Amino acid sequence: SGNQYYQLISFFPEIANEIAFVAENGGWVVSEGKDVFNGELSKDAFTTVVEHLLTRPEVEIIACGKNSAYTLKKYDEAMKTVAEMYYHRLEYVDNFDNLEDIFFKFGLNLSDELIPQVQKALHEAIGDIMVPVHTGNGSIDLIIPGVHKANGLRQLQKLWGIDDSEVVVFGDGGNDIEMLRQAGFSFAMENAGSAVVAAAKYRAGSNNREGVLDVIDKVLKHEAPFNQ
Repeated sequence: SGNQYYQLISFFPEIANEIAFVAENGGWVVSEGKDVFNGELSKDAFTTVVEHLLTRPEVEIIACGKNSAYTLKKYDEAMKTVAEMYYHRLEYVDNFDNLEDIFFKFGLNLSDELIPQVQKALHEAIGDIMVPVHTGNGSIDLIIPGVHKANGLRQLQKLWGIDDSEVVVFGDGGNDIEMLRQAGFSFAMENAGSAVVAAAKYRAGSNNREGVLDVIDKVLKHEAPFNQ
């Protein structure tokens, strides 16, 4: 998931220490409550990215760290309300200076109509440090190159001895593309954009109509395409 680890474990309080999580778009991987992997931006890289983002008044910045996420006190209440829905741990700060944490991702909030041009500009300005990916309505994530959901899954596959051909994944956003290309059974959701559909091997129904659960039923019943 692109979601924060603390957000994800809040969804599964009874079994959080029994299952695995690829959180923060692959920035942090945990299995049975133990760290498997986490990405880490250098302090210099973090500073460079923040300095550039602060020149862009059209974006609101959330710095995603291992202990917490951080955003600016000056942002309006509407933004804070939305941020709190997605970040179980969120601290409000005056600035991003001298934060003591391990950082592996930035979340950016902005207007939908600005996403294509801002994503392109970010790629040109800081793409060698962090990769901008469109993650949904009004949001872009900046991830460390190579530290994506596919890499997070790969860490768990190594741990468990699981081949790509044994993996089923679902995606609908730009942050799912590497994962969809990697997995043996990859499904683009009904609402997915063209780039996501092109990366996937199969299609699933809408998430509003239990599209994922329908595919899981097919896995359990050994129905196509899981009957090969």
